[in-house]
Amino acid sequence: MLLAIDTSTQTSGIALYDEFVLIGEMIWRTASHHTVELAPAVQDLMNRCMVSPAELKAVAVALGPGSFTSLRIGLALAKGLALSLNIPLLGIPTFEFQAAQQPLAAEPLLTVLPAGRSRLAVQEFSSSSGCWQPQDEARVMTAEEISDRISGPTRICGEMSPSERQVIGRKWKNAMIAPPALAMRRPSMLAELAWKRWNEGEVDDPALLAPIYLHELPAGPIA
Repeated sequence: MLLAIDTSTQTSGIALYDEFVLIGEMIWRTASHHTVELAPAVQDLMNRCMVSPAELKAVAVALGPGSFTSLRIGLALAKGLALSLNIPLLGIPTFEFQAAQQPLAAEPLLTVLPAGRSRLAVQEFSSSSGCWQPQDEARVMTAEEISDRISGPTRICGEMSPSERQVIGRKWKNAMIAPPALAMRRPSMLAELAWKRWNEGEVDDPALLAPIYLHELPAGPIA
């Protein structure tokens, strides 16, 4: 049994995953109350699914990009569980599992999430070898800058405000924006990628695993 934790943004999520079975999943929007909501939510999900801490064999956590506070809270809980239960810890970049949710296509894929101050974090992926592969490093851009970047058919997924969707959607011939239900990050996909890594013998050192903070990303279009 693997527990997955995603606190990259105000949209938080947790999932319990066991090989090919999704045991349970919770996704909710928090008003920056990760500190008081996350641990009780994990306990609630485990109670609902009748899973005890002793049944957890690994824990996965979203590494971001994300806000300083929210990522630290998720990572702290994941590390605490891994150390106290003596189980493996696996960190997965947020855009990696966000992209993995989308159907493979010939067009490039832009994954986005809120970066504050009317900006979005964005990273481009392309379909190769049966999965989405990152094509550049994550950056912070405005919706206008993202729209200007789109020169051909491009898929876009992730959390966006209605105004940001409108700005990017102006290039309607090229911008194929995923509907909110499909664009929502799923902690179950985080769990699935982590499970695969774990089975391949890849685990992370809790002492070295670090989040990807939004304030550390380069800003503006690629020169």
